[in-house]
Amino acid sequence: MDIETPKDALNREAGLKRPSRAEAEAAIRTLIRWAGDDPAREGLQDTPARVARAYEEFFRGYAEDPEDILTRTFEEIEGYDEMIVLRDIRLESHCEHHMVPIVGVAHVGYLPDKRVVGISKLARVVDAYAKRLQIQEKLTAQIANTINDVLQPRGVAVVIEAGHECMSTRGVHKTGVAMVTSRMLGAFRDNPSTRREFLAMISNRRSVTVET
Repeated sequence: MDIETPKDALNREAGLKRPSRAEAEAAIRTLIRWAGDDPAREGLQDTPARVARAYEEFFRGYAEDPEDILTRTFEEIEGYDEMIVLRDIRLESHCEHHMVPIVGVAHVGYLPDKRVVGISKLARVVDAYAKRLQIQEKLTAQIANTINDVLQPRGVAVVIEAGHECMSTRGVHKTGVAMVTSRMLGAFRDNPSTRREFLAMISNRRSVTVET
């Protein structure tokens, strides 16, 4: 699969002329008419504006550079070189084929090499790519590749588990089905014991109690 680098994708997207808000709302009115309803009726009069605002939230990832999110790192880690895992990161995206939701969780792990990044930055990278029109396979690879390219760790692992409404609300209408994708780089690809440790950590879903 040909996966664009973050910079390539951003450059290509920057070259597209973005329609105005008025043009976007006019397009939504057209879709309402095509669906068989009247965009002028009371309940739908404000819908085009609402949908346009929702799209700004759904697809805000196009305005973010995932590489920049990871640029601030920390080197004072007292020699820590074990696995760092952030699991169960809520993920909300949209299928690029039908523009319906993809909802699930992402698990991200890496083996640091002299520097680490704040854990919230890992979640922000997931969001920066998820808040775009996506397919899950590409999304998984983009997250892993960016962490690997910027942090240059000894290994990166990303697993995504998600449900796709293009499968549950249309087409075959199969509910309760989850798609699982993974991308293993470095030690996670080359060392079976490292990969097994990561998979065991994300499979253990017992809640962690923090005493205060």
